[in-house]
Amino acid sequence: MAARLKTIYETELKKKMMEKFKYENINQIPKLEKIIVNSITREAVSNGKIVDLVVEEVATVTGQKPVIARAKKSIASFKLREGQAIGAFVTLRGERMYEFLDRMINFSLPRVKDFRGLSPKGFDGRGNYTMGLKEQIIFPEINYDRIDKVRGMGISFVTTAENNEEGRELLKLFGMPFREK
Repeated sequence: MAARLKTIYETELKKKMMEKFKYENINQIPKLEKIIVNSITREAVSNGKIVDLVVEEVATVTGQKPVIARAKKSIASFKLREGQAIGAFVTLRGERMYEFLDRMINFSLPRVKDFRGLSPKGFDGRGNYTMGLKEQIIFPEINYDRIDKVRGMGISFVTTAENNEEGRELLKLFGMPFREK
């Protein structure tokens, strides 16, 4: 069974994007390529077991086994050594990507306290959007009793859009609640 948002994209969103931006070819319509979920923590420098908790939380939220993020270079003032584990990240594609997006828009974001919409400033100029979450407990998959500390996550939405306007429209049609400027 196909993901709900993927079906909506194929049947409705493509037509709306084609009408709004007047594409000449159906292959010009932007699509969501991947979603990258990462969680990097400063505490991993002093306590290596923290990384195991971060890996477990990211796996629970995404439904996919994360890759351990390692430091690229040593920084003496942070007591960080090259190759040291500092967090975890996952790249979601295909069905899992659409399922994660659906759960995030419909279940997780409404659980954010005092939520007024996502900042429209997270676009990079090429139609990709990055947002940060201050706490992982907004995801219903996380058991509140099992977390030791509230940690944030970074979530990046990579699209095939040419510019921010196309990327914003695509994500808005998926249901992303952007606040007005």
